[in-house]
Amino acid sequence: MGTRYAKLGPGEGPNYDWENDHTFVKVSGQDTGGAYTLMEDNLKSSFALGLHRHDTHAETFYFLEGEVDFYVDGDWHCCKQGTTMHVPPGVPHACRVANNAPARMLMIFQPSGFDGFLAELATMTEADFADEAKMAELNSRYDIIPMGPVPAHPDDTV
Repeated sequence: MGTRYAKLGPGEGPNYDWENDHTFVKVSGQDTGGAYTLMEDNLKSSFALGLHRHDTHAETFYFLEGEVDFYVDGDWHCCKQGTTMHVPPGVPHACRVANNAPARMLMIFQPSGFDGFLAELATMTEADFADEAKMAELNSRYDIIPMGPVPAHPDDTV
């Protein structure tokens, strides 16, 4: 009989080390039969993610370290250690690290799929990223609807 559980230690699991963050897949969609994906995201001091929404999946974020400015449905929130942010389908959101300092959070995607999106991104070339039609098809397939840049934060100075 095979093992009926999974265990990953610190720094283990499929991971994607991007310019602005380093993400670890801790529980994949394959592990859960597509029900959800659990990821650890280590946000670098330059991290920012533009305004977008998902029409068919929810995201839940649990903040472990640092602070993240989170924009949800027109409101800004400073999410610190111990904060949970749940974003249901259809709700526009964006985020950035606060104070240009790294942060770390757990992310749950329900249903799963975002781990597949990252796996596909990891195989792409710079030319692929520059191909607007290819990126639009990839975003559509993974329920990512880009809506623009990170909105202006009330603390931003002109």
